[in-house]
Amino acid sequence: MTSSSLDIAIIGAGFGGIGLAVQLKRAGFDNFTIFERATDVGGVWRDNTYPGAACDVPSRMYSFSFEQEFPWSERFGQQPEILTYLKHCAEKFGILPQIRFDTEIRDAAFDAETNKWRVSTAGGEDVMADLLVSAVGLFNQPFIPDLPGRKNFGGPQFHSSCWDHDCSLDGKTVAVIGTGASAIQFVPEIAPRVGRLLVFQRSPQYVLPRDVRPVSQGRTVLDSMGRRLDRLCIYVEQEKRTRRRGSPRMTAQGQAAFLARLESEIPDPELRWKLTPSYPLGCKRVLQSNDWYPALLRDNVEVIDRPVTQIDATGVSTGDGGHFDTDVIIYGTGFTPTKYLTPLTITGMDGTDLNQAWREGAEAYLGMTVAGFPNFFMMYGPNTNIAGSIIYMLESQARYIVSAARLLRGQRIGRLALRKPVQDAFNRQVQDRLGATVLVADTCHSYFQDPSGKVTTQWPGFMYQYRRLTRRIRRSDFEFA
Repeated sequence: MTSSSLDIAIIGAGFGGIGLAVQLKRAGFDNFTIFERATDVGGVWRDNTYPGAACDVPSRMYSFSFEQEFPWSERFGQQPEILTYLKHCAEKFGILPQIRFDTEIRDAAFDAETNKWRVSTAGGEDVMADLLVSAVGLFNQPFIPDLPGRKNFGGPQFHSSCWDHDCSLDGKTVAVIGTGASAIQFVPEIAPRVGRLLVFQRSPQYVLPRDVRPVSQGRTVLDSMGRRLDRLCIYVEQEKRTRRRGSPRMTAQGQAAFLARLESEIPDPELRWKLTPSYPLGCKRVLQSNDWYPALLRDNVEVIDRPVTQIDATGVSTGDGGHFDTDVIIYGTGFTPTKYLTPLTITGMDGTDLNQAWREGAEAYLGMTVAGFPNFFMMYGPNTNIAGSIIYMLESQARYIVSAARLLRGQRIGRLALRKPVQDAFNRQVQDRLGATVLVADTCHSYFQDPSGKVTTQWPGFMYQYRRLTRRIRRSDFEFA
């Protein structure tokens, strides 16, 4: 098998798929195809068009290291500009001709006789691949709570990731269910337009101020050096936040600073009590906004901290018997990140379904490959999310997958199969390390955890540690056939 004959199938044309494609091209692999179910690149940045959609990682770090000349207009990229950046990268590095748009992958099965993956599209086509990579991401399946009566509501209702731009909110009474990362962005945007805004909060969030320094553009040699220094400073600050997760002292300091800011910004003690988290800083995603608290202080905004129990034709009911008439319902209830690869069906050796293999919680070696599923890799897989830049993590994964492809292209290697003891030892270490962090605090449950409480999304250490572990593939971790 040569580099030119190695057929590689990639599912998803977001940051992961585009970044891997660039690395493959640079390594001399040309026979790869990206299968994208939509009509354009972008993943979550194509789909999430709600007002105020933006990244909470500075643009200089939330971008590929090999493409830093893009002229970001803001320190934190807004959704349209991030999508433009991804399109720019796909065009600049010649990736577009190798993307099949409007092609949804339904399932894939490994054939042990041929050492190939049979990848099946929703249109009924079968494609054979020597190497299969899932780059579908972590936040691709919206979560809408199955509340009684939801289908009986008489007005418009939609999830933030499927924003209905034809629905006018001007002067309307709008109910927002959920106060996660999306809600803290779109609530300040719509609050001045609506007549009344009802914000239903299950649990308060730690919302920290956002850095407003200008972005370094890097248009000259000296500016380029400043741009690199800016990126390095962002990186160091993010690693510092990761360190805080395992440090009670740093956690306590961060909480004290947050509470002091909350007291200065929210003078009303009743509202401040509603917005005060009862769990440690860092056990859930820490959010960033300079507009969230001012929006909640508006006269037309009400924070309701009682659980929503039912929806009827006219509005929303809470567990204490309260009923709130509303014209529009917006779900800011997030996604299902612990349900990896949903709705794909991946079948490995001996007919093993990956979902069955993950019945006790998703896990993978380095978050990328699973025993019993040869020649298969994931990007943004189990335990690779980070309190930093996922783009940094994705680039590490792309390098590792390219090194796997280099092994596979040898004439005598058709199957690259992870050894089960390697996977088990790695994941025991991951869970042991996570057990020493605030992520497993008894007082909170987050999207970091699956229903059993096992943390299946987060990387337990620093970004540099993951980069070191994935700098090249170790032959001793695998069996060959």
